[in-house]
Amino acid sequence: MNIKMIAQQAGVSTATVSNVLNGNYGKVSQATRQKVEEIIKATGYKPNVIARSLARKESRLIGVVVPYMAPDEDFFANPYNAHILASLEKYIRGKDYYLMLRCVGDPRDIVTMLSSWNVDGAVFLGIYKDEVREIRELIDMPVVFLDTYAPDEKIVNVGIEDYRGGYLSARYLIGKGHDKLALVTPEITSEGVIKERYRGFSDACREAGIPFKKGNIYYSQSTYNSAVQVGQDLAFKSSDYTAVACMSDIVAFGVIEGLKQCGIRVPYDMSVIGFDNLPDCELMTPKLTSVAQDFEWKVKKAGDYLFRMIESGKTITADERQPLRIVERQSVRNLRE
Repeated sequence: MNIKMIAQQAGVSTATVSNVLNGNYGKVSQATRQKVEEIIKATGYKPNVIARSLARKESRLIGVVVPYMAPDEDFFANPYNAHILASLEKYIRGKDYYLMLRCVGDPRDIVTMLSSWNVDGAVFLGIYKDEVREIRELIDMPVVFLDTYAPDEKIVNVGIEDYRGGYLSARYLIGKGHDKLALVTPEITSEGVIKERYRGFSDACREAGIPFKKGNIYYSQSTYNSAVQVGQDLAFKSSDYTAVACMSDIVAFGVIEGLKQCGIRVPYDMSVIGFDNLPDCELMTPKLTSVAQDFEWKVKKAGDYLFRMIESGKTITADERQPLRIVERQSVRNLRE
């Protein structure tokens, strides 16, 4: 079965069938469109996607770029990546497009590849400010950034209120009667997600009169094994802290395991709060209290902006950030009871 045969059955031209297949409904009457679609459905005809893409000068591919990945690093080692990717794939598939994933060490390395793939648009996850301008100057296509802080650049960015998240984390622990707090975070090297969360956390401590100094900060990579080691380090300071805030859930999972290995019970001996509210929080023992973000909201906002630019051919500038909340479970003890 091909377009010519469908046209013969419907008694129309091949151009009419092509218009129906390509969604050019303004050129076809409702009755003709319905007749053609019924024949397509009855015969099980599947159009050649590559041929359609060439004819319409589009690939129906959306590139998704995950930066700062070491050559030997496993993308799925961090469940946050898995959940964001799952939401992106679902959204892009719903638009009848295809997702093409690339993990890179330097996000600028992807520029030439995106052009050679002829993708219709791209999504970049968590790019540093000083690299955004170069990427935009080199890529001539609709691009959306996730979790990127570049206020001086005319881009579309969709993220979360990271400062509020850090602030809520500290205020929640303080509200439960904790005044000896530790913070587990990646290295705070530049403006961006982690620095905003740290600022929010430290500001909340200062407002409440809770001592919080550099000695209260423990550095961990955003990996489970690195966080287990930090949990063990915290165990030797267990008499100094009653609660630990982690800047991601995967780190909180590792910290709890490290504490457990040293005989520290969560939340009875020490409380732990995470960040992101991954579905995995429900699978932990104890179930992890976490600062919650909505993955579906973030992806839908980013996707809507991207496809508006693809369909209109116009550039859009926007910076949308999702408010955050605490999801309370079992990993934080209320010392006021």
